[in-house]
Amino acid sequence: MDGKAIPRAMTMAEKVLAAAAGLGEVRPGQFVTAKVDRLMITECFPLVYRHLDQLDIRKLADPDSVTVAFDHEAPPSTIQAATMQAQSRELVEQLGIDSFFDINSGIGHELVVSHGLCRPGHLSLATDSHACMYGAVGSAGCGIGFTEGAWVLATGHLWFRVPHSINVILHGSLSPFVTSKDIALFLAAQYGTDFANYQTIEFSGELAHSLTISQRMTLCNMGVELGAKFALFAVDETTQAYYSARGLPCEPFGPDKNATYAREITVDASKLEPQVALPGDVGNGVNVTEAAGVRINQVFIGSCVNGKLDDLRTAAQLLKGKRVAKGTRLLISPASAEIYQQLLHEGALAVFAEAGAVVSPPGCGPCLGGHLGLLAPGENCLSTGNRNFKGRMGSPQANIYLASPAVAAAAAVSGRIADPREVFA
Repeated sequence: MDGKAIPRAMTMAEKVLAAAAGLGEVRPGQFVTAKVDRLMITECFPLVYRHLDQLDIRKLADPDSVTVAFDHEAPPSTIQAATMQAQSRELVEQLGIDSFFDINSGIGHELVVSHGLCRPGHLSLATDSHACMYGAVGSAGCGIGFTEGAWVLATGHLWFRVPHSINVILHGSLSPFVTSKDIALFLAAQYGTDFANYQTIEFSGELAHSLTISQRMTLCNMGVELGAKFALFAVDETTQAYYSARGLPCEPFGPDKNATYAREITVDASKLEPQVALPGDVGNGVNVTEAAGVRINQVFIGSCVNGKLDDLRTAAQLLKGKRVAKGTRLLISPASAEIYQQLLHEGALAVFAEAGAVVSPPGCGPCLGGHLGLLAPGENCLSTGNRNFKGRMGSPQANIYLASPAVAAAAAVSGRIADPREVFA
């Protein structure tokens, strides 16, 4: 024996933070100062930068690590939003930020993943809470506030408390019309929306490895709705193929074999049915049959969690040759311009138009209740978004139900919450 200590086995989040902090190992509860590999900022850029402006800081630590994306109000609907975006464009030019996506590009989180701006084993942050979606490709992502964002712009680093990790083991296979969104809603209903509070969720098991990158993006996106700091999938052949298609290298990355987890949760997805989260809380999940019959005024298919290409392909396949029910509105928002263009090429946009849907420009759309599809008092909306808090999409007196694109399509043609296994049998 040479007397050297053997490094402890680490989870994925521990390995990311150890590398970012320049340490051989870290432990849960330890505080570290970590180098940030990617910071994505939305059109709120001036609100972030003002903290630096007050200190007369005119140069960023690493402009090449910063991405600015306009997605929350794209295009803007108020003078205030237009002014914010104009100021952001000036800052992008002034500070030498090349990674910039204007109003015609799509949702920042989608763009960061699809353009290969977050990489396996890297620390990737955003001034938006759903940055945890980056974990689909093995990149530890989380949302931060404006002051933290300013600190990253100025220094390139941020402090973290190393989180404990939870291993969520996914077994079985997905039944028809059951998706990764249903797994997320089931986890929220079964274990609560805070069961992973300031912890990391790592998804493993044979089903986890069989999921597409898009399906993994959906699960990781919903991680923050479970309280998670990070949500991660290990890099495998699917991840490597995703990067290879973009001409980018991708090294294997995952937890150490004997990594220690604070908790293990096993899910047999074969037993899951399509889920619906009842209004007010993401954790109010029930089987779709228990919510069936509720009158729906508006259906929204889109957002960073379910506005991806396969989500909208599913909606188009189910809506082909059908019409949106009288008295129900269907709004669709592709997550990126590339997705929009592919849907156009495949004829899906024509399917949506013939069904009576309204297709918006690529972006967040109605999800956050910003500038599109606001709800009136007393209205019911079935959304494929990630949150159903009171007032999220308009009036606080409106009701928001969450579900997958398949359940949303069934509601659109039925005018009520309905089981897609019956509607599209």
